[in-house]
Amino acid sequence: MVLDLWRIFVPCNCVLNKGAGSAEENPGGTRRRLPKLKIPAKIWNNRKVKNQYEEHELEGEQQDEQQHEEQLNMVTRKLILREDELFSQDSHSKEEEDRLQKDYESLSIQIWMAVNNTFTPSSLNDKHLEVLRNAVDSIQQQEMQDQRWRDCSKDKVPVWRPQRWLSTHNKLLQTMVESRLTEATKDDSDEAKQLSSAVKKQVCQMGKRLKEDLLTVVRTVKDCYPTKMDILNVYGGLYHQTFSDRLASLTSSGLEVDDYSYVLFWVNHYYPDEILKHEELDGQIKTACLGSLLLQDNLKRLEEQYLSHREDKVKQWLNTVLKKEEESWLSGNTPELIDSYFFSPLAIDVIQVVNSSLTEFNYAIKDQSKAQRLTVHLENFLSSYRRSVEDLVKANPSNLHSVIKAQLVCEQQLRDYITGQTGGLSEEQRGRCLDTLTALRDCGYQCFTCPLHGKIKVYLGPLWTSPWVDGSLAVVDPLLNFLKQQLDDLSDLKPACKQVLVCKLHQNVVVQYVKKTMKTRMKNRQQQVAGSQRMVEDAKKIGSFFEEEGCSETSWLSEMLCGIAEILRLQDPASIHLEVVNLALKFPDFSGAHVSALLSLKFGLSALDVRSIRASVEENRPLDVSANQSPLFFSRVKLKWIDKKINQMWTKS
Repeated sequence: MVLDLWRIFVPCNCVLNKGAGSAEENPGGTRRRLPKLKIPAKIWNNRKVKNQYEEHELEGEQQDEQQHEEQLNMVTRKLILREDELFSQDSHSKEEEDRLQKDYESLSIQIWMAVNNTFTPSSLNDKHLEVLRNAVDSIQQQEMQDQRWRDCSKDKVPVWRPQRWLSTHNKLLQTMVESRLTEATKDDSDEAKQLSSAVKKQVCQMGKRLKEDLLTVVRTVKDCYPTKMDILNVYGGLYHQTFSDRLASLTSSGLEVDDYSYVLFWVNHYYPDEILKHEELDGQIKTACLGSLLLQDNLKRLEEQYLSHREDKVKQWLNTVLKKEEESWLSGNTPELIDSYFFSPLAIDVIQVVNSSLTEFNYAIKDQSKAQRLTVHLENFLSSYRRSVEDLVKANPSNLHSVIKAQLVCEQQLRDYITGQTGGLSEEQRGRCLDTLTALRDCGYQCFTCPLHGKIKVYLGPLWTSPWVDGSLAVVDPLLNFLKQQLDDLSDLKPACKQVLVCKLHQNVVVQYVKKTMKTRMKNRQQQVAGSQRMVEDAKKIGSFFEEEGCSETSWLSEMLCGIAEILRLQDPASIHLEVVNLALKFPDFSGAHVSALLSLKFGLSALDVRSIRASVEENRPLDVSANQSPLFFSRVKLKWIDKKINQMWTKS
């Protein structure tokens, strides 16, 4: 429908008003037809000279037009005056009328030549622009003359009226646009030569020509036309519809898979965003009237074909990356060392696959929510990757530690990418991906921390014994020396990953320390007071050691140990009450069971004191635990005997 409208030059109101500046057909009567226009050569070569007078007159007119071709509007005015004078007479000669008609024909040829040369390089000078400006003025004069004759009686109207030069002008523009886009496909520019298919080359060549011509119109041609003709939107509509028709033809015959993204790139991005919103065109072309280059049904079909293909490729590429990595593990090879630490290209390959696919998608598809059809394969890949790492840990090959060190680097790279990724991942997808990576990371770090758990437990065994309480036995110092040796063996683990491992090890040490403390049966108050002093000293030593090893993020662990030591030191129920509530406020996972276990170590607290403290802790807990930014710790202190202790306390009360 839109194409048909453009072809008969009755554009929508956004471009031209129907009939604006044009004349209607004169009503009624038998009329002599205006001879069809011919190109100049044929007109001059085929014109027969009737007599010597006409020949001299014709030669004079030719010389006059050649000398004054920039004054076409003046020639038009003279011809209109001759027309008015001739047809104001009661009678006039047939020869005079024929001469005037032929002069109009000669003028029209020059008018259409001036318009037709609009985009020729040699015509974009001041001289030609003046000729074009005069030609447009002549067209307007002719439209006004058509209007003047419209209501006259049929026997007084010249045979050539109405001229309809505006309609002819618009049809000529359409022919010019179609011809220029056709010629553009034959232009082997350097840019087009670099493209891989004939479809891409045609789309690029036509699109480039469209952009160049619209910029020419807005820069120079526009000033040759009156504002009411809105010539930029006339050209914009013609180029849009012609380009749209060519794209519809290209896509209807079926495209190669690689051509989908390029056509969609032009339809959904480059044409609307880079051409129509070019700084010189933005706001001047009425884009709302143009619509999409492809009809919605065709566009949806093309987008679906593109997305289906892209989904398959992303899935295939990610599976290939993982398969290649697994083969490397099973081969027994040691990962590559880069900058003295183990490295795997897996994360870089995955990020490149996903990022390049999303970048192409952003330019090819307008509905950005459809990106999840691609990113879901990243989510599935991470799940498969996690399972592969877990299976590798269970298999425990000889190269396990070096491989895991490389995978921890990959995990961090993937985490950084997913955390910073905007637009492609939904928040739900991002959360699931990060959870999967956390599970993978924990599995990797456990390869190094789990073997140390037993050793840490043994080193902390003498806690709360008499030698430790009186200061004659150092417990923490030997443990830290042992850990120092273990951490020195991780020099080939990337520093950022090693820092995370050190922090986890810090938490493991403190967890074991707190477990040992809560399991201890205090003999007397003096033991509690002296032991609390040792706890503070140990907390400072542990904190300083791990900070020197690069972990400053877990300094809160030392504060927590000192908080427990303070509760053990205090003997006044009210002061104990205050410190326990304060500890619970800082750590949302300090549960009622943990409160009871800690209070069971105290002497002199009645069952009523314990109930009061527990009740106060519950009353002062934040209603929204998720809003508490404090780290979780006590949820890792799982003591099977806590319930048994609580029951014993209630029995005594």
